[in-house]
Amino acid sequence: MNTFNLSIPTKIFFGEGVLEDAFKESKDILKGIAMIITGKSAMRRLGYVEIIEGTLKENNDISEVFVFEGISPNPKVSEINDAIRIGIENNVNVVLGLGGGSAIDAAKAVAVGIGAKENIDEYVLNGKTPNEKTLPIIAIPSTAGTGSELSKGAIVSFPERNIKTGIRGENIYPTLAIVDPRFTYELPKRITCETGFDVFTHATETYISKKSNAFTEMLSIEALKILSEYLPILAEDLSNKEARAKMSYASMLMGINLGNASTCLPHRLQYPIGAKTDTSHSAGLASIYKSWIYHSYEYSAEKFNHIGTILSGEKCSDKEDVIKRITRFMESIDINIHLIDLGIQQHELLELADNVTGSIQNDPASCDENIIEKIYSTACNNIFE
Repeated sequence: MNTFNLSIPTKIFFGEGVLEDAFKESKDILKGIAMIITGKSAMRRLGYVEIIEGTLKENNDISEVFVFEGISPNPKVSEINDAIRIGIENNVNVVLGLGGGSAIDAAKAVAVGIGAKENIDEYVLNGKTPNEKTLPIIAIPSTAGTGSELSKGAIVSFPERNIKTGIRGENIYPTLAIVDPRFTYELPKRITCETGFDVFTHATETYISKKSNAFTEMLSIEALKILSEYLPILAEDLSNKEARAKMSYASMLMGINLGNASTCLPHRLQYPIGAKTDTSHSAGLASIYKSWIYHSYEYSAEKFNHIGTILSGEKCSDKEDVIKRITRFMESIDINIHLIDLGIQQHELLELADNVTGSIQNDPASCDENIIEKIYSTACNNIFE
């Protein structure tokens, strides 16, 4: 067995109704002025903002709570900079992200900017690394998908520059993750399935990843087993609380993996798609996923076969089998999306390829110097129908 390092610096509270206990046991960081970062409507409409705000105000060490509700599904640099300005002006001490991955990623970026007393442009454009001045971050997910509550990355969009990229570093691991499945109970079917598919991609890619190890592979396999059973159940019955809790758990496990094994090519290739089309992260991933497997299978055949076997309960032995099982799974959760469905045309593929940022070396298929162009082209031609 190979040696490996493992880091899980975030303190985790998991389970229905853990919010109050989590706050009571976290008085060391819940001091002074708090700022809640969230989306533009759902968290307020569902009453979740009031729950968090009220519970914070019951903490005698919190003197004031600000709520910033201006975060888009693809969090924009301008929105984050607005929140940073408000946070600096009001001497905010702790930042809470409430919502899906967009809100939590935005909260991480806001905590970086307030702590450093600067906007995040340099972090996005020039890869500046967040330092130890970053404020404490509390992540409260309302979706079962992104794993952002346990990762060291924040994905943000800079539409003026046609950029979608990550701010990354050890200092933006959330200090505290409160994973309470009740905050996912009201998710509509589309978001349930899309964010659930994100769990699948994290489990698959952290399993295939060159940085994977015995521990992360164990978590990947467990998450794949959970989601293969419970996500199709949720697609048929959104009220199933056991399935909601199972998916929250699987998502949390994959948050651990994101910080320790990272993802593969699909995530890098999705960012230019999301920046160009302003479509959801999961939709972009779904549009290229079968193409990635088609071109990457030979580099990780045994692991891809295992993934297909877990999804179907039947032994997979070749590339066609794996793609067939994954297609069947995607159809069961209504996310069998194609690149052309997102408005991408053949003549735009070179632009997408040019906008892929960051290292792709974590993917075993990265040794193919034309792998990015191949994946985009095959996805656009949709040869799997």
